[in-house]
Amino acid sequence: MISKFGSVHILAVVAIQLLIIPSVSSLNLTNAYLHHKCNNTEGKYSHGSAFEKYINLALRAIDSDNYLNGFAYIERGEDPNKVFVMYQCRGDSYGSKCKSCISAAISGIDYENDFYLTNPNDVNDKELFNKETSALLEELTNKATDKNNMIGNKFVLYAAGDKRIGTKNVYAMVQCTKDLVTTTSAACFEWIFKMFSKCCEGKQGGRVLGTSCNFRYELYPFLRN
Repeated sequence: MISKFGSVHILAVVAIQLLIIPSVSSLNLTNAYLHHKCNNTEGKYSHGSAFEKYINLALRAIDSDNYLNGFAYIERGEDPNKVFVMYQCRGDSYGSKCKSCISAAISGIDYENDFYLTNPNDVNDKELFNKETSALLEELTNKATDKNNMIGNKFVLYAAGDKRIGTKNVYAMVQCTKDLVTTTSAACFEWIFKMFSKCCEGKQGGRVLGTSCNFRYELYPFLRN
């Protein structure tokens, strides 16, 4: 989930997964709050200020949303205290599942930007695995940013799939926030994919969560559909 409060950018990420495990790695988590980063280079607002008032109004607007399409962009207030809040849930999580994630994320909002998680275990054939996993992520990016990938009149900017690599199936997903157009989201994916070599090469699972885009891959199915 990505939020933007005025000129203060906030990243709060929540995973909705299938299993509960004790460690913060790239393994499955159930409604678990993962991480947040915030940027307070623009300064901090004061308690009781108009800015704080509009933040609270925006958050209450989110809380009253029905979460049916898993995405919303909300504005409250007027310049110079106007507040913008945006959230987006993972492509397979809508309605009550999305609401539980956003509620958890809002409760943990803070101020710093992207991060990654990896499975601590290595694969056997790292060179083949890295090459084919990168190819799968690229294929999903092309699908996610395809101009025909739409629901109604809005770009989905999400894709998921799997691929056989050696003796294992690799499952993956990519997603960008819906405020981006297809060309911008492609550039966003390209940027976060640069982190693959830093965090995830040869690992049995990994995810990178950026301010506007994220990807994940595992050796087990982690999506609902």
